[in-house]
Amino acid sequence: MPVPLALRETGGVHVWYASYGSNLSSDRFQCYLSGGRPEGASRTYPGARSQNPPEDDRALTLPGEMFFAWESPTWGGGIAFYDAAVAGATLARAYLVTEQQFADVAAQEMHRPPGADLDLSQVLEHSRDEVGPGRYETLHLVGELEGAPVLTFTTPDPAGLQHNSPAPAYLRMIAEGLREAHELSDEDIAAYLLARPGTQPGWDATALADLVSEPARQ
Repeated sequence: MPVPLALRETGGVHVWYASYGSNLSSDRFQCYLSGGRPEGASRTYPGARSQNPPEDDRALTLPGEMFFAWESPTWGGGIAFYDAAVAGATLARAYLVTEQQFADVAAQEMHRPPGADLDLSQVLEHSRDEVGPGRYETLHLVGELEGAPVLTFTTPDPAGLQHNSPAPAYLRMIAEGLREAHELSDEDIAAYLLARPGTQPGWDATALADLVSEPARQ
């Protein structure tokens, strides 16, 4: 899905960052921009060079599958990854940010200090770009919205990661974000999360329903 040349010649002032994991929660995402520690996390984020909030955000659905894998030092348990090659539907939230902010979010995802810009020409031309070997260093162009590209990032080899059930605090962030962006009922949120690869065997339907319906609103 190459982006038209006219789009690239604007200088790429803004892009839509499509989040499918804990950044579905606007409060959690704001920690990447203005700095801070999300509730339940063990890490404090420095924030982006520009701490302005997103200019807009939208609910959207990505083609492909979100799954839980790895072992997060920030949350404990598995975290969300995206596999664009697998059939499915991934609920996401797109934030309209500057290219610089997008680069700073990506850097912090990889436990690096913000400050280095990303060259987006490859992903805009070829829809995918492995800018590094890290877990969130493979960029994907997943669409276009109001004339700006929609980008996300994930692991270069989704099949190579071992599935792992997520921790309660991490799931609460995702649940809250799904409630905010997609206005889903508690039942629909629990059903969506239960169906993601990696959620089980750590979580069953009853435990997920309890987590979604109570702690996220306290």
